[in-house]
Amino acid sequence: MKFSVNTKELAEALQNLLRAVSSKTSIPALEGILIKTDVGSIRLFAYDLEISMQTQILANIQENGNIILSAKLFSDIVRKAPADILTVSIDEKNIAVITSGDSTFNIIGINADEFPEIPSVNSGSNKLVVPGEILRSMIRQTIFAVAETDTKPIYQGSKFVIEDGVLDIVSVDGFRLALRRENILCSFNDNFVVPGKTLSEIMKLIKESDVEIYPSRKHIMFKIDNYTVVSGVIEGEFIDYKAAIPEECTTKITIKTRDLIESTERVALLISDRLKSPIRFYFDNNEIKLSCTTSIGRATDKIGCYIEGPGLEMGFNSRYLLDALRNTECDEVIIKVTGALKQMVIVPKEGDSFRFLVLPVRLKND
Repeated sequence: MKFSVNTKELAEALQNLLRAVSSKTSIPALEGILIKTDVGSIRLFAYDLEISMQTQILANIQENGNIILSAKLFSDIVRKAPADILTVSIDEKNIAVITSGDSTFNIIGINADEFPEIPSVNSGSNKLVVPGEILRSMIRQTIFAVAETDTKPIYQGSKFVIEDGVLDIVSVDGFRLALRRENILCSFNDNFVVPGKTLSEIMKLIKESDVEIYPSRKHIMFKIDNYTVVSGVIEGEFIDYKAAIPEECTTKITIKTRDLIESTERVALLISDRLKSPIRFYFDNNEIKLSCTTSIGRATDKIGCYIEGPGLEMGFNSRYLLDALRNTECDEVIIKVTGALKQMVIVPKEGDSFRFLVLPVRLKND
């Protein structure tokens, strides 16, 4: 096996594929990148038994073959290579000779047959096409609410719901819920839950071009520019998110997003991992009064807003509220509340592109 390839293109491909390489595994092949020669190109594969990633780059093929090379070592060598063109040759003992300018490395490879079989998805099945910029925004605005613990594995992913030309992406972790909605061109209805880890990696690959999504019963495939990502889907019973988000409210607050973020951040300066306390929000007379008390002191703040309905006092976990506010991506939001112990719903001032739900904290008397 022997090929020559553009160093910069190979370095970029390896850097992306490293995200799907196992760091802790008893299977040495999974710590490597599988390289296969093709007609005028090489194909690169990474697989950690949860997510697989592959790409293809142009190369000058002098001799066909396959090999597995240590992902980290090979990536480091390519990244530090001094010349624009890098040559890799493999002998019958799987010894790789990597040459770039005056630099030469001899490293031990692994037989390609030891690489586990990568799950496949039929590209002739249902296909959903979403503009890259929109999909990246949808993932970014919902992934913060994916559950971090495996108490309910189904909530460690985001649910995609395709229904009558509308795509919903929903995440929930028991304390908050994030819903992002977009109109799309799609001829089928479907729903599936994609692991948060997969979506995090997908988001890093997305640029401006369209993303093709191929769902199947157990796996899902994303085609992003020159990359193909295959992941398992999470099976289980997901919350009925449409029923969980109340449509009616008794009090509606219109406020500048940045003002509320900055005020909450100021009052939250007294809160830490060791000193936990909710922030009190008192909505009344077209202003929001914030306060927080911990063992080291007390902080208060006040900001203007527009309030429709009766005033009320509520308590919130500052982190959960700030996560929602920072992901609104709009200048003004509307906050809908019904009672001190009812969920807060944050929506855009115009349109219905997102719904963020944050559960309140029961307050104690000062």
